[in-house]
Amino acid sequence: MFTPLEGRSVIVTGGSYGIGKGIARVFARAGANVLLAARDETRLAEAAHDIGAEGKGRVATVAANVAHVAGCRRIAEAAVAEFGGIDVLCANAGIYPKTSLADLTEDEVDEVFAVNVKGTMFMLQACLPALEAGGHGRVVLTSSITGPITGDPGWSHYGASKAAQLGFLRTAAIELAPRRITVNAVLPGNIATEGLADLGDDYRKGMEAAIPQRRLGEVADIGYAALFLATDEAGYITGQTIVVDGGQVLPESTAALEGL
Repeated sequence: MFTPLEGRSVIVTGGSYGIGKGIARVFARAGANVLLAARDETRLAEAAHDIGAEGKGRVATVAANVAHVAGCRRIAEAAVAEFGGIDVLCANAGIYPKTSLADLTEDEVDEVFAVNVKGTMFMLQACLPALEAGGHGRVVLTSSITGPITGDPGWSHYGASKAAQLGFLRTAAIELAPRRITVNAVLPGNIATEGLADLGDDYRKGMEAAIPQRRLGEVADIGYAALFLATDEAGYITGQTIVVDGGQVLPESTAALEGL
């Protein structure tokens, strides 16, 4: 049995929808107090209402943009003001616009790296004093299999940003180890989120066919991985990555899945 996380203070960036909302829901159900951070106030309010209705912990929100240092500091300050400290940072905020390499622009690359990489780095920096003060700081990054392990046409800039997160993670884990702060990452595969329905049944079936479990992951699957990494019992795990993909990266080719 893991030590309960009831009353712990948790920040989830990009927490108003998709994987971030799923992570927040899992922590709230575990009794943690959760601060949802995102740019859209309407979405934040809706997510807080949904999560608060079924969670045991308190849920609060803050509208801010992690692409800017000021936004990161605002989020950290809001968590301390609302809950008295920060125990867990789930640096989940990310964007993934699709553009082929031939058409990629400098502005698009800058935007993706500002949110996905700078947002991760400076959120951790902003939370660092409170994470250390709490005595059991946990940082969980949401990376991806795309970039660190696989590639996908149209997402070269996204993949590069997700690989960059892991380069940051390893040095951050070393620097923060003496402060008893762990830094780990979850690498999702194909996960069923709100926008998937818009892509149609054929698209979903094609995605499922590439996964040995023959199903997409649920946002809660990522949430449970993050929850484990946030426990006291995971305190000796740092600088590591957990792939949560139903075995998607395992086959050498689609032929390996034929007949299963």
